[in-house]
Amino acid sequence: MVWMTAAEALDVLNVRPQTLYANVSRGKIRARPDDDDPRRSLYHRDDVLRMARRANGRRKVEAVSTQAMQYGDPVLPSAISTAIDGRLYYRGHDAATLADTASLEDIAALLWQCPPDEAAALWPACPPAASSAQRQPIADATSAQFLRPGGACPAAGKALAAGLLALAHRSANDAPSLGRPTAELRAEAASVLATLVDALAGAHSGRASTPAARAAATRAVRTDDPAKNSAIDPAKDPAADSANDSANEPANDSANAPANEPANDSADISADTPADTTPVSARLARAWRAGPHEDLIRRTLVLMADHELNASTFATRVAISTGASLAASVLAGFTTLTGPLHGGAAAEFAQLVAQAQACSAGEAVRQWLASQRPLPAFGHPLYPAGDPRAAALLKQLPEVKPHEELAVAAEQQAGELPSIDYALSVLTAACGLPDDAPFILFATGRCVGWLAHALEQVQANRLIRPRARYTGPAPVNAGIY
Repeated sequence: MVWMTAAEALDVLNVRPQTLYANVSRGKIRARPDDDDPRRSLYHRDDVLRMARRANGRRKVEAVSTQAMQYGDPVLPSAISTAIDGRLYYRGHDAATLADTASLEDIAALLWQCPPDEAAALWPACPPAASSAQRQPIADATSAQFLRPGGACPAAGKALAAGLLALAHRSANDAPSLGRPTAELRAEAASVLATLVDALAGAHSGRASTPAARAAATRAVRTDDPAKNSAIDPAKDPAADSANDSANEPANDSANAPANEPANDSADISADTPADTTPVSARLARAWRAGPHEDLIRRTLVLMADHELNASTFATRVAISTGASLAASVLAGFTTLTGPLHGGAAAEFAQLVAQAQACSAGEAVRQWLASQRPLPAFGHPLYPAGDPRAAALLKQLPEVKPHEELAVAAEQQAGELPSIDYALSVLTAACGLPDDAPFILFATGRCVGWLAHALEQVQANRLIRPRARYTGPAPVNAGIY
């Protein structure tokens, strides 16, 4: 039968009569009078079936798009990283394997697809550390009057504000990315990374903890496993000597220095000052007086470098797709990272640790789950069998209490395994790092990934502009009040 009645067509299309008539008037469905009753119309079967297939396809696309926004099907093509079969890969290389030997700079060259000759010249092009005069606005802005308790990612505090201000300053001054050569943007990417590292490391006074705490942390990290001990042995650590030498120097607290005097940790930099070519991991170790733990910091930065299309990376790609500067796109990612469900998870976990210390790990987990809050630092939708990044880092660290008890309780009560946020917290406790170290390590490592995605999105030359599925009241016809 070539023709269908209205009732049959409406049943196939699952629409209102007005929609059927509208498709006829638009020429999408052919119609003719019914020979038996000219007052009625018949509708061409092929046209009706074609419209039904299109409608079903749209409904499927809407469903897939909605699910894809929450760990569903991929929504953007990318060749940078992926999670497959419980492993994380950077451009086809296992991230945990890379963390054994690679530096963050090596990973940047890999993810940014730097040619060998360009990669060799990339880091010497980075600017030196900011002068005291350049840093003073950050010191002012990160004072107690600027920071409010309970704000975004409270543990990050001063470092968070310093990173925001440094990136905002560059965002206001850097050129848009639109239409610029890739090699030029890669060089600028290295400079943006250096800016963020300088801000985050410079936010510290140079004394991340007391000498007694640092000594206790070093003893705590030592285990019966020689492989683990070598990671924290000052005699085998290239950054240890410089860090230990600086331990006898006066504290370099720029925030406490008088406003009209330069901070102790920096002098004005002239145009002839050579670029700071110190590896990022060593710069953080130096800022935290944690030279013996520089290799652990290096491993962590590599493991944090990218994680496909997470929330902060998506924000970065959306920003750069408008033609914004690299610094502006990184600022978008950086602000997104501050949320407690993303880079702020370690701060949430610190509350759980404090709760466990006040009662017990099992009781702390029970109370947390009873409050209907997601258990921080445990479980990841991409890794049902456990986060490989956490496993790679934790095998280099000793057990730390009450963290280990919390891990046992989380698995028993919620069936969740430690995520990388848990490993960051263990690293911080074991090595005596400052409270904001998890956020700083996350942001510093992930900055490489943000910049990689920004460069990839620039090459795609396409604005990211998804549509919203409207769920509000039906639109009112114009002219009707």
